[in-house]
Amino acid sequence: MNVEMQSVPFGPADAKAALSKLPTMPAVFALYGAEDKDEPYIGRTPNLRGRLERLLQPSPKHPKRLQLAGRVRRIAYRLTGSDFESLLTQSEMLEDVYGRKALERMHLRAPAFVRFLGSNPYPRVTVTHKPSQREADWAYGPFASRAAAERFADEMLKLFLLRRCTDDLNPDPSHPGCVYSEMKMCLAPCYQGCTDQRYSEESSAVQDFLASRGESKLVVLRTQRDKASENLAFEDAATLHTQVQKIEAVRALAPELVQPMSKLRAAILQPSAHPDEVAVFLYEAGRLRGPVAFSTIGMRIQNEQSGSSSLFAQPMAIEPVPEEPAAPPQSADQNLATPAKVPRTMLESRMEEVLQQLSAPTPAPSTTVRQAHLALLKRWYYRPEVKREGEVVFPDSGGHWPIRALLRAVGRVAAKKLVPAKAQ
Repeated sequence: MNVEMQSVPFGPADAKAALSKLPTMPAVFALYGAEDKDEPYIGRTPNLRGRLERLLQPSPKHPKRLQLAGRVRRIAYRLTGSDFESLLTQSEMLEDVYGRKALERMHLRAPAFVRFLGSNPYPRVTVTHKPSQREADWAYGPFASRAAAERFADEMLKLFLLRRCTDDLNPDPSHPGCVYSEMKMCLAPCYQGCTDQRYSEESSAVQDFLASRGESKLVVLRTQRDKASENLAFEDAATLHTQVQKIEAVRALAPELVQPMSKLRAAILQPSAHPDEVAVFLYEAGRLRGPVAFSTIGMRIQNEQSGSSSLFAQPMAIEPVPEEPAAPPQSADQNLATPAKVPRTMLESRMEEVLQQLSAPTPAPSTTVRQAHLALLKRWYYRPEVKREGEVVFPDSGGHWPIRALLRAVGRVAAKKLVPAKAQ
């Protein structure tokens, strides 16, 4: 992210004048001392002026409150439109100053992944917080917690006969086996209960299940179920339907964010600090990119809160692009009441330009940046839906961005910004 900071000089002798220049808006800020070697104080706040007045104006009523006026000589800040943008901006500012310690200062913990140990002669599944980049294709996540990852792995293994032991196996007929082999829940490669080829087939099925979040197995079973039903083999169809339900229950334990780590991509749409825009972020190649502004000028916005069919986000937009050839001149009042909207094709082109800008080649992120951005994405995504601000859109099965779905998500984000303004 290219963080463009605004700067205001500060002196304790005239603190009130300096603070009066600050906006009362959400922002990320940094307080710098007189010496360049001094570490800045970095924070985020929903009200920049109010927060810094408490930090930089001495208060005899609160002598124990943190007071930094005597040390600060410059205030740098960046206005933000959402908590997501604030966290990302703060994270990158802290990383520039503290390096790997930025993760601790942000209280960011590496998320949990289900890891398929495909390089093992007898592959198995485990849960880890530190998936290897070398095996990123075999790490599936992120999950909300380690407990969630372990539950998914345990329920998924009930559908297969993969081993659950953690030993490095040296198959021997004299091996006593374990409880899972006795319960016929494992192919028991430990005492050569199956051929290496049979175990390899089972391992491949597990890997396909993880990579497709269960879709690989569902497609086969649904086809068999439908065929059995057509042949009037209703008992077989009922048995297959039960298996389908079990797989769907396991699949529900892995949200759409759970993907192979090397292929994880997501577009995150957030409110912007500017009223005419929606901020677009992209998670790709192990890092969060953005924000890039998507202009909502001339865009027709669905307003579900008001009960009306639609509402223009910008009824006073300057020179909106007409959808059809120019109509006869209208009065000023008519122009304000019924503004022309931008054609859908132009909106789609606008979104494609934003995505192209976000997808521009960048240097590979450091381990710290990769861990921080993945943790921020996980923290935001797994918030309760009523508290999760913004929208997320994933690529389609072909890896392409669904432009129309992105535009609908932009409309929902923009509509929520309109509701408070209308209420006033």
